[in-house]
Order: sequence, then C-alpha cells, then structure tokens
Amino acid sequence: MSLKVIGSGFGRTGTLSLKAALEILGFGPCYHMQEVIKRPSHIKKWQQIGRNQAVPWHTIFHHFQATVDYPASPFYRELLHAYPDAKVIHTVRDPERWYDSTAETIFRSMDGLPFWAYKLPWPLGNFIDLQEKIVWQGLFNGRFPDRAYAIQRFHDYTEAVKQHIPPEKLLIFEVKEGWEPLCEFLDVPVPGVPFPHVNDRENIIRQFTLLRRTLYLLPFAVAAALGLLFLLGKQIARFFTKS
Repeated sequence: MSLKVIGSGFGRTGTLSLKAALEILGFGPCYHMQEVIKRPSHIKKWQQIGRNQAVPWHTIFHHFQATVDYPASPFYRELLHAYPDAKVIHTVRDPERWYDSTAETIFRSMDGLPFWAYKLPWPLGNFIDLQEKIVWQGLFNGRFPDRAYAIQRFHDYTEAVKQHIPPEKLLIFEVKEGWEPLCEFLDVPVPGVPFPHVNDRENIIRQFTLLRRTLYLLPFAVAAALGLLFLLGKQIARFFTKS
C-alpha cells in the first residue's frame, strides 16, 4: 500500500474531519496523531525523525493510503518525495480561531507539565517528547505562547506549502467547504452521505486534563505506596524480632 494523500495542515484545522472524509472516499486507513497513540512502536520512530535521524517512511505508512495532522504534516515535502504520485491537501481555517483552539486543547495539555514527565517510561514520556520536538519546538521554535508569532507562523507555513507544492498537486481546503472541492481534487464522486464534521475539542480537553492530574498526583501516590511498604516492613521485622 502506498500513500495517495498527504495532509500538510496544522493540527486543529479540521484534520480529524478530513481523516473521516478520506476514509469514506476510499482513501483509508488514514494516519493521524490518534494512530500514533495506538502504535507505541511508532512513537520512537517519530522521536528519531524529530532528531533528524533517517527512518524509512514505509515502516510507518505501509498500511496507510493517507496521512493528516501531526506528527506527519510538517514533513509534507519529504513525504511527497517518497510518494511522488500522492496529492497534498492543506487544511486551513481562520487563524485567530485556530490559535484559540490549539491553545485550549493540544498546547494546554503539554504546557506546564512537571519536568519529570518527559522522563517517564516509554511510551508516555516518549510521546510527550515527540510532540515537543516536532510541534512546539520544530514548528513554533518554543514560541507558541506568543500569539502574534504563532499566527504569523501559521500564515508563513501556508505560503511555504504553496511555494513548494505544484498547483496541480495541491488543494487548500477548509472542511466547511464540504465534499465538492475535495472530491473534484481527488477525482472521485461525491458520496451520498453528509460531510463528517468531527469536533473532538471537549474530548481532548477531558483526556489531557485527566493526564495532567494523574501526572501531578503520581509522586504523592508513589510516596504513599513507599510509606505503606516501609510501615509493612517495620511490622514484619517486629514480628520476626519477637519470634
């Protein structure tokens, strides 16, 4: 299986809706950050890519016909070189709304994590690390909290995509446009079902709020467990001493 569609757009530009749409159109399975979470072996591969180490693309995408979202989207040029017959879809939305959505979801989930979260055993610590390397440092140079900078980066990145991808291979797409431009670009008929609009914002906030709370409570849980073990050890030692 070979990639036929490469999504170059930033996360929070409708990438999950595009994933669902592509799979309805027969371009599935479609890769997405969700797929990385399901495949711990891919996390280390993306860490290597984030360190500019060579990883054969087919070891990641051999079961997929399309890819959208992070962590693959920043590597659209490399992917098009590896899959020259593929087409590129660049998802966009209002930059101000994109920033707000990103700040309240995926950035909020990573911002302010305890320093030791990056050292957690594989795969959780590695997943946090790959996001930091590829997205927050790789795309935004550690300056995402600077709203003006991040929005300008959004504009500049879109212009770079337009410059690097031949016009006949590129679709600039907002998911609110629906099926017609997408199907025309991919040369497939419009399906007889509504275009999927997947809003995962609340789910992301809920999941990462749970993660953050768990990480902050983890040291206390470990300390409590060690305390119980210490007390249990003292009781056992006292029992054998009396015996």
